[in-house]
Amino acid sequence: MQTTITYCNGRLCNQIIRNLAVSLIAKKHNLKVDYSSCDLIAQLGIDLFSGNYTNNNIVKLTDDNYFSILNGDDLNCALDPNSNYFQTKEITIFLHEYLHAEYVKSKIIEKNPFKCRYNENNDLFIHVRLTDAADWNPGVNYYLNAIKSIHFDNLHIATDEKHNPIITTLLETYPSAKLVDEDEIRTIQFGSTCRHVILSHGSFSAVIGYLSFFSNIYYPEYGHIWYGDMFSIENWTKLSH
Repeated sequence: MQTTITYCNGRLCNQIIRNLAVSLIAKKHNLKVDYSSCDLIAQLGIDLFSGNYTNNNIVKLTDDNYFSILNGDDLNCALDPNSNYFQTKEITIFLHEYLHAEYVKSKIIEKNPFKCRYNENNDLFIHVRLTDAADWNPGVNYYLNAIKSIHFDNLHIATDEKHNPIITTLLETYPSAKLVDEDEIRTIQFGSTCRHVILSHGSFSAVIGYLSFFSNIYYPEYGHIWYGDMFSIENWTKLSH
């Protein structure tokens, strides 16, 4: 019998979104799943469910059939979710609502080493996604205009390319700003405790936003993106650039 397996297809937060989407199906149908990066994801306090059900018949899990499989009465197959990212507006709203359920949120908060900061600061956190996705970055004016619109005490900047001209400009404009020097998990955890969060684009920014339970969240308007609509979350603020 075949076990459902998720592979390391995409960076960490692509895996978090895919694994969480699969986990909710697994929980509904008692599906046995081997998850990629499960130890890292557990550090965030996100539980991934694995049951007992296996099957030699394997069906591809896609954006299009996700909810029909999730909501079906019976599951008569194992799943192959590895060709999809599950980043449509409908799926990510569903995942966001799950993460904000009180019993889920409370465990994520408890696991956060910076949990004492929740609702105890007026800090601004900015995530600037660059490197291989720099061509899709909204540009330095997006960040500068967003910063000007927010009253804050301390500015924290997280990025995957610290010597990029965008970062240089932000640090020259706000010399008291601090670069976040943490690994991926702790960057997500720290950022999510800040009162104000300015997102960039891509799944890493999206996950920071999903876990920012008590924050004002801002994200850029895009004419073209390479991923699904992960940012149309209720009460998030879309900014032009």
